[in-house]
Amino acid sequence: MPDLKRARPRWQVISALGVVMILTWGSSYYLMTVLAAPVAAATGWGLNAITGALSAGLLTAALISPRVGRMIARYGGRPVLAAGVVALALGLVLLAVAQALWVFWLGWLVLGLGMAATLYDPAFATLGRLYGADARSAITTLTLWGGFASTVCWPLSALMLEMWGWRGVALAYAGLHLCLTLPLVWLVLPREVEAPPPAPDQIAPPQPLSQTEARQLAMMAGLLVLNGLVVVNVSIWLFKLLQAQGITLGQAVALGALIGPAQVGARLIEMAGRGRHHPIWTMIASTGAIGAGLVLLASGAQLPALALILYGAGNGLFSIARGALPLALFGPARFPVLMGRLARPALMAQAVAPMAGAFIISAAGAGVTLYLLAALGLTNMALTWAMWRSTRHPLRA
Repeated sequence: MPDLKRARPRWQVISALGVVMILTWGSSYYLMTVLAAPVAAATGWGLNAITGALSAGLLTAALISPRVGRMIARYGGRPVLAAGVVALALGLVLLAVAQALWVFWLGWLVLGLGMAATLYDPAFATLGRLYGADARSAITTLTLWGGFASTVCWPLSALMLEMWGWRGVALAYAGLHLCLTLPLVWLVLPREVEAPPPAPDQIAPPQPLSQTEARQLAMMAGLLVLNGLVVVNVSIWLFKLLQAQGITLGQAVALGALIGPAQVGARLIEMAGRGRHHPIWTMIASTGAIGAGLVLLASGAQLPALALILYGAGNGLFSIARGALPLALFGPARFPVLMGRLARPALMAQAVAPMAGAFIISAAGAGVTLYLLAALGLTNMALTWAMWRSTRHPLRA
């Protein structure tokens, strides 16, 4: 742990990490939302090959995430996040100079290394190592910053695309990482004391998981997997799904714009609670709102705005609960390692979600796809209920 008396104030650390979240999410996970079509048009590589590269990057991130969690537990978040930022910059440079598809894919594999070390899970693990059991409020505040990643970076990417083309966008983000993101990580985050290395045969967290905790960890992984399948497919196919219900493209765009404010509003309400409730209740509210929104949307009721507001609010709370609930259940000592373990199945689900969604839509139609998404949402509600039942003291903060 760092000497927090001499470290920078919490608000400076969280604000620096917030800027890092906006730029890392915007230049990796959200990048192809703006660039996929221009890259395909300019290179002729094909949209499936281009989006497949993103999936390969997410799979790479999934494979090394447990290793990232162990590194943060031992060395702290500062060097790991810094290395992740450098990997993002290198991957973006490879994208910018790619004249062949295999170089483009190589760039995304390197970006996958960067995503594993810079997105929410490593950031949450960093806050957990810095602030221990008091990290919940920091995690909540950080998700407020992260909620603006698409709001900031989609228009920024579109503006740079118009001025410099897609290769210029990639180079510009690489420059931002080296000139802004990396200094923020290295100069603002506290330098932590290295933990002693584990014994050669010690591959588990310092305190072994009890049988109940192992079940809770498995249920938490299930929640992350199902939520990843839902969120990625809604993000990619929302307009198509709404248009299949007779909604025009213009109306679909307007309805989709409700999700972002609903996410931020829900996070502000959670912040106002000041952590007085156990985070299991945040997860219950999250999965309940997501499930209700998806069921309402799939039912064909003429309330798409309410459905998407519920979905957005639930998704906003889920970003908080995915960090705060493991911290409360498993404790700060095991938190960095377990966040790394939980990130692997979540990222793997996000990697396969676009291809799975495309197949189901083409084979069964948008209506069946919505029913399946609603079923996933209801399954997550059941998993949350089971986790609540397995928690010995669900009401105690």
